[in-house]
Amino acid sequence: MTDTPNTAEEIAKLKHEIAELSGLALATGVLLTQLLQSNLKRELNPWNAATKMLGDARTAIEGFSPETTGERDPAMKQRALDALTQYETQLKSVLPV
Repeated sequence: MTDTPNTAEEIAKLKHEIAELSGLALATGVLLTQLLQSNLKRELNPWNAATKMLGDARTAIEGFSPETTGERDPAMKQRALDALTQYETQLKSVLPV
């Protein structure tokens, strides 16, 4: 039972670290989305440019494997693919038709 205070303290530290990392990820995502939107709006055909860029990113992410990344958790790859779908929705919602 002597580990309980230390365990609770460690859990609190980890929760705080997760919150900090989530904040960094949120800020990075917002900045990236705004940057991509402004770049795509300059294209002659922004929809095609967005489709190509996101398709290339999807292909690259799908190409990652545990052997190449050292990552054993498939959740990382799935989250990256889900993020691409989220970015696609956000980007295309502001592009001219």
